[in-house]
Amino acid sequence: MISIDVSVRSAPYKIYLGENILPQLAQELKKIHPSSALIVTNTTVGPLYGEKVRKICNKGVRTEYLELPDGEAFKNWDSVFMVLTKLAEMGADRKSVVVALGGGVVGDLAGFAASIYMRGIKFIQVPTTLLAQVDSSVGGKTGMNMAAGKNMIGSFHQPSAVIADSSVLKTLPAREVSAGIGEIIKHGMLADADYFADLEANMESLVALDSGKTAEIVAGSCKIKSAVVAEDEKEAGRRACLNLGHTFGHAIEKLTGYGTWLHGEAVGCGLILAANLSQKLGNLTKEDVERVRKLLERANLPVRIEGLSVDEAIRAMKGDKKSTGGVIHFVLLNKLGESYVSEVPEELVREVLVEGGYVA
Repeated sequence: MISIDVSVRSAPYKIYLGENILPQLAQELKKIHPSSALIVTNTTVGPLYGEKVRKICNKGVRTEYLELPDGEAFKNWDSVFMVLTKLAEMGADRKSVVVALGGGVVGDLAGFAASIYMRGIKFIQVPTTLLAQVDSSVGGKTGMNMAAGKNMIGSFHQPSAVIADSSVLKTLPAREVSAGIGEIIKHGMLADADYFADLEANMESLVALDSGKTAEIVAGSCKIKSAVVAEDEKEAGRRACLNLGHTFGHAIEKLTGYGTWLHGEAVGCGLILAANLSQKLGNLTKEDVERVRKLLERANLPVRIEGLSVDEAIRAMKGDKKSTGGVIHFVLLNKLGESYVSEVPEELVREVLVEGGYVA
């Protein structure tokens, strides 16, 4: 088992990575001595791992269980309120803990509910998708979607621990694996050129979830994100670079309807758009952009989207929570492995969108 420290000032914690490590959850519960626990999962993950996790928790803690509907379309207030209602009905108090068992949607919803119930109770992340293991479970971002945009309501609320069991990835559909790889590629692009090159050398092993190489790559991705989060917990500066590809990606998710594209798929398409934009600004070479494109394609991720309106995409991006005063701020690359945030002339953004398949 590998452990990685997330050294945030407000509440440092560990990420545990390895195969068949779900029993580590019992050790983490002992550390915090909760009065009760609520497992929050969904209708897809629950039948696979719910009972196993329930038995682990029940050995030392009075445990309740809640299954939410599955999918990005349910990342809304109704689902959050279901968690809050369950907590109240079970008599949860300020020493209770929420265990988020699922992918990014479950982790975000359960974490957000934990952050506002009685003004904040503890929660533990048990991510079951590759995307959640390398990205959304780490860093304390929680929240829900609105019609106006993705994750428009939320809070920073760090988990007490993250338990990322690689054995659960074996039940993932291929599309979910590719979605997770989108976030992994993002980490190499924004912070570590050597890691990006390692992905180029081992992409087929990662797509196939080769156990040895996958564990190494997932650990590398978590280390990159953990270092950035420790430096800037609440996205006042450096952490904003973790949104590489996301301004474009969130617009895709909104315009196509939440859940039509998986988050990692939309981010993957956003990465090539961000690379193209960086090239237009004179930072990346054509060869750099082609490296990104080929790596995304080898991960079975989309690199074009046809038929969306440029005007609607611009409006969606101006409404994104990372915009200020209607001005869009993009994460860009100086070079592969080095990122920054800047405003960009709108005409350049329009050019990139049209070249990427959008309709002017």
